[in-house]
Amino acid sequence: MSLNNFILEKTAKTPRVDLSQNSGELVFSGKSIPENAAKVYEPVMNWISEYALEAKPITNLRLNIEYFNTASMMWLSRILGILKKINDPEYILYIHLYMPLEEYDDMNDIEDIRDALMPVQDILQDAIPCVGIKLYGTNNSKIIKDALVFI
Repeated sequence: MSLNNFILEKTAKTPRVDLSQNSGELVFSGKSIPENAAKVYEPVMNWISEYALEAKPITNLRLNIEYFNTASMMWLSRILGILKKINDPEYILYIHLYMPLEEYDDMNDIEDIRDALMPVQDILQDAIPCVGIKLYGTNNSKIIKDALVFI
């Protein structure tokens, strides 16, 4: 399979989406408050469905979304639902979550981290590939702190 890379340029209301079959890098960055989320995310979801059939051994889903609306969250949840079905238990799906440093620092213990990740963990129940979540605390788009959690 030769899947072309997929790029959606960032606008004031939509994120930049950069999906690479060759590297397994799936990057979402910016705001996601589109008026028609299906128009934005349906082609993305179609591409990811094709990618999941012949995924790389390591897939990095990078969600550097500053702000998103409910409709965007629903589409991102569907995308996670597709990626969790990558049909090889030896493969790894890393989910990189970026947040402001203040929010990162507010997570004082493992319970806070578990609570913050609960929605993602719910979606990823019964995932076939191994899943790791990497949290980043950022300041002016620079990574200041990070932590890795495997589920």
